[in-house]
Amino acid sequence: MTDHTVKKNPASIPHSIWHADDLRRAEKEAADSLGITLYELMLRAGEAAFNVARSAYPQAAHWLILCGHGNNGGDGYVVARLAVAAGIRVTLLALESDKPLPEEADAAREAWLNAGGVIHAPDIVWPEEVDLIVDGLLGTGLRSVPRENIAALIEHANRHSAPVVALDIPSGLIAQTGATPGAVIHAAHTVTFIALKPGLLTGKARDVVGVLHHNALGLESWLAGQEMRIARFDASHLAAWLPPRRPTSHKGDHGRLVIIGGDHGTAGAIRMTGEAALRSGAGLVRVLTRIENIAPIVTARPELMVHELTPQALEESLEWADVVVIGPGLGQQAWGKQALQKVENFRKPMLWDADALNLLAINPDKRHNRILTPHPGEAARLLNCSVAEIESDRLLSAQRLVKRYGGVAVLKGAGTVVASDETQGIIDAGNAGMASGGMGDVLSGIIGALLGQKLPLYDAACAGCVAHGVAADKLAARYGTRGMLATDLFCTLRRVVNPDVIDVEND
Repeated sequence: MTDHTVKKNPASIPHSIWHADDLRRAEKEAADSLGITLYELMLRAGEAAFNVARSAYPQAAHWLILCGHGNNGGDGYVVARLAVAAGIRVTLLALESDKPLPEEADAAREAWLNAGGVIHAPDIVWPEEVDLIVDGLLGTGLRSVPRENIAALIEHANRHSAPVVALDIPSGLIAQTGATPGAVIHAAHTVTFIALKPGLLTGKARDVVGVLHHNALGLESWLAGQEMRIARFDASHLAAWLPPRRPTSHKGDHGRLVIIGGDHGTAGAIRMTGEAALRSGAGLVRVLTRIENIAPIVTARPELMVHELTPQALEESLEWADVVVIGPGLGQQAWGKQALQKVENFRKPMLWDADALNLLAINPDKRHNRILTPHPGEAARLLNCSVAEIESDRLLSAQRLVKRYGGVAVLKGAGTVVASDETQGIIDAGNAGMASGGMGDVLSGIIGALLGQKLPLYDAACAGCVAHGVAADKLAARYGTRGMLATDLFCTLRRVVNPDVIDVEND
């Protein structure tokens, strides 16, 4: 049975993301380059949103349209006029302000009035028979908590039984960050215009955006000539990262990976990391751990080479290894600290996770051959701030991690952010079933394996996060999100890291 709470964005949305402020500044340049007005763009936006709403809810006979005092409200006036022309009953509520409307929004308002439309005050009693709500209250310029009168409308819409279609972005969601500092529309569909904004894909986005639609408003040719600001990565990228192997390849071609961790009571963490690396295609995986962990790990997964972590074994393993992963179950006592002190001077690619990150926060250093994979709590310790500050701007937090610690940072969560000193990406894969113990250990093994298969740090991080999320999405589509275990991913992960097979079988 399919769990319909697993939301998957349509394949048609673009893979480029723009900073919200940059996009607002670029709209006029884009329109001028094609010889069209900003009002024409507004008409196109309204038409795009109307078409999505009509297609999604063809039986809805009475639409309630909420218009703010800005261009987002202007889009709402256009939707209202098109709906009435199509024979749909419309009730339009608009916010009042002492400030004049922007020129384009004012033109859209006048067109609505000239078509016989009525503008109601925002505090009227809502009609009982409303089938659909269109949210045009707040646009991408919001930076703080919505004002009280707007928050009341947002909460009223959320309590109503009718679904909501949001124009450009759900009102109350911050376009740049995905933060929701106050009341926010919970949309069933969001129709965003020109380009994707980061806040539609990270932070609290998945709770409130619903199905995400995109319309470039005819600016595709202009957009194609612009530099990509941020990338959206999903399953469609896997084939480029993970081409078929040469028929004559052997285990030595696919990476010698050393995984270090598993202090007393945490054998499971290091075992999951080791098996994840094997399932992701690592050629040889050596685990260094506590002596009491050796027998259970080898029994569970005999393909792993498991040794006691001693100074001599560690030195020999670092000579042998192409890649090091350290942290799962490492602990923060002398045993783990000594291992990390030895590993920190490893010159080849490495990944630090879990307790390696907690120890790094105590003794910071900067390395350019390292991937860090913190969850928000670990990121807060690394940056000496609160979790709330991390979550308030996840892209900025990832950039700060790179600036302070070097290499590549993977800030985990819904809409994982991957950052290097040159670029950023948002991972558009994964679901709420991944909110369970051990998922981070599995991710570390996947990324470590991809480093061993010669992917550069940034690509390995992005590819690993996508593979991790897609493997979980396949499970969720089959069984639902509740009760998903980290080790359940192994059965789908193998298929995901062989995208040529997936394509052939149309899986």
